[in-house]
Amino acid sequence: MSFLALAIKPLVYISVPVILLRTVASASSVGRYYAQLTIYLGTLAVVSTWGVFVAVGMTLIGRRHDVNYVVARSFYAIASRLLDIRVEVEGEEYLQTRPMVMVGNHQSVLDILCLARMFPMKASIMAKKELQWSPLGPWMYMSGAVFIDRRNSTKAHESLTAAGEEMKSKGISLMMYPEGTRNNQEEPSLLPFKKGAFHLAVEAGIPILPFVCENYWRIYHKGVFGMGTIKIRVLPPIPTSGLLASDVAELTTQVRDQMLAALREISVKVASEEIVKAADLEPNTETNLLPVEESEPAPTTTAEVAPEEVPDSPSESGSEVPGVDVPMARSLKQEGSVSEYGETDDEGMVVVVGRH
Repeated sequence: MSFLALAIKPLVYISVPVILLRTVASASSVGRYYAQLTIYLGTLAVVSTWGVFVAVGMTLIGRRHDVNYVVARSFYAIASRLLDIRVEVEGEEYLQTRPMVMVGNHQSVLDILCLARMFPMKASIMAKKELQWSPLGPWMYMSGAVFIDRRNSTKAHESLTAAGEEMKSKGISLMMYPEGTRNNQEEPSLLPFKKGAFHLAVEAGIPILPFVCENYWRIYHKGVFGMGTIKIRVLPPIPTSGLLASDVAELTTQVRDQMLAALREISVKVASEEIVKAADLEPNTETNLLPVEESEPAPTTTAEVAPEEVPDSPSESGSEVPGVDVPMARSLKQEGSVSEYGETDDEGMVVVVGRH
């Protein structure tokens, strides 16, 4: 009887908060948002804490670089069920390419769930230096994470150069977010790309592997946290052998164009997009839609960055990036945006993938 109690009590302690949060979520959309967010961040905190013990044990048995794979897949297995969000990956076979520089779009904190679904074995993490002292720090340190000082362009460049040498010598890969900051918009879009990842790929002579996570605005944005399926498309690798530093700008544009086309193709259209498209197709046709007042664009949290602090950025060259309007280009210098060689996501996660 005592053994049965020991087995049931932990389940009760875990299930009661979840049931309460589910009850709150069913009450209103605001309640659902905060309930889902609490479940998501709570699961992330619990799995990260558990990851510290996993890191210690796997390091002792010589499998340090498998820590992130185990922790990431565990997080996805738990969080996806609690949140009722499923992630589908198309082109997963391309993830076997190694070494490579993986580049993807970055929308929000929910990207962690998406990456957890596609996280490969033999992986370690490169992260911004600030995370070294966060609750995630101990686990990241013991799992072989490399911390980068993104406020110092010179040190960041040196860190990426060292990473490139390790990529070639050990056959590992690096995952980066070339947008440099989060971009969660109602319509599928990409910010201008920074070129650090592409310089790294060209210098190391290894392919670029683009991937896109569909625009999940319908599922998650400020005030909304719903349920559903999110698609990820991994594109074929793009070789860089024989390319020079002078080819980086063209390579950056080529990759961004491919990613933007794929992003628009796999993203589910939201209602407002369909209304705008219908209006464009029939500009002279009267409709029963009520006129909508033009509203000022939502303010974004920005940090003024001097031009020299963001070197070699597409927006500084004066050349227009296809598919990005002027306001979107200006939003490049949002909070979290860093120098070309210090680019990383706002959660600070850049993934280094090793050979099996």
